[in-house]
Amino acid sequence: MSSQLITFQIGEQFLGVDIMAIREIRAWSPSTLLPHVPDYVRGVINLRGNVLPVIDLAARLGWGLTEPTGRHVIIVVRIAEQLHGLIVDAVNDIVTVNDEAMQVPPSLSTDSASAFLKGLVAVEDRMVMVLSLDNLAAETRHLITAEAA
Repeated sequence: MSSQLITFQIGEQFLGVDIMAIREIRAWSPSTLLPHVPDYVRGVINLRGNVLPVIDLAARLGWGLTEPTGRHVIIVVRIAEQLHGLIVDAVNDIVTVNDEAMQVPPSLSTDSASAFLKGLVAVEDRMVMVLSLDNLAAETRHLITAEAA
């Protein structure tokens, strides 16, 4: 069996997300900051009347804060019943991968980025880290819900 991924970049790193989780890809727009949230939660934006939490994916993965510019992109993904925006440097392409080709990420520590990965897959001459969106946004869903209450 195979699946399709949208691939994108953060710096020189290539990542992917199952295409079925993608709702849209938007140009960067400034967000409204929220009090008492982790630094990787860059605030919220208005998406056609809905509050959309924006996650700095580089910061969430432990790679440092992004200083968003007009060249950055927000990938809108559905995680459980909530939409989230992920700040990335660039969207690359759609690739089809065989499920057998995906390898389990090595467990190096519970604090490492591998805790947010579903797997690793070789695409052409690069390694693509496939994100586990549920793990990525578990803490964020709780924080945004608590802020709204």
